[in-house]
Amino acid sequence: MESSAPAPDLDLAQIVEEYRVTANIGTLVDRVRALAARSDPEQLGHSARAYADMPEVIIPAYEAIVARRPNDAQAMVILANAYWLTGRGAEVVGALAARAKQADERNRGAWHLWALSESNLRARVERWRQVARRFPQDQLARAALADNAASLAGAEDDPAALDLAIVTYESLLAEATRPEHRFALESTLQALRKA
Repeated sequence: MESSAPAPDLDLAQIVEEYRVTANIGTLVDRVRALAARSDPEQLGHSARAYADMPEVIIPAYEAIVARRPNDAQAMVILANAYWLTGRGAEVVGALAARAKQADERNRGAWHLWALSESNLRARVERWRQVARRFPQDQLARAALADNAASLAGAEDDPAALDLAIVTYESLLAEATRPEHRFALESTLQALRKA
């Protein structure tokens, strides 16, 4: 009689369920790494998506996936995001996001993490400007550009950054359809015009 190994989905579910009972993060990480070593990267990624809100599961799973699929931009973005959420640091996140951008220039998540991970405010504004130019319909990127430009204007009394923030917020207001978004943007613009 042939014995078959349990499906990785079931293994990962069992590992996570045990972790929820024991709260032993060391055992969780070790078991996810062991599972990752014997699993198909695509199947592991599919299984791990159910635990997207658990960086303690995502990190060891996607470290293995990225190691085995070094040009998988989306896997790098998922790993970089989990690193960011756990405070791994801008340098590590930025390097991984830059690799993901090189692997797939169309991956907006890579561009977002690349811009977000820049620690220098002025350089971060420039990165968000690049993202907004590359993806002009990306309202989240434009909002990040406006927010960072407004912060730069306030921190360094920079009139060009203030103008950039106002123009960008105005473009978002022109597209806003929900009343609460329009109100928030109008309030922000009113405050910036008084600055």
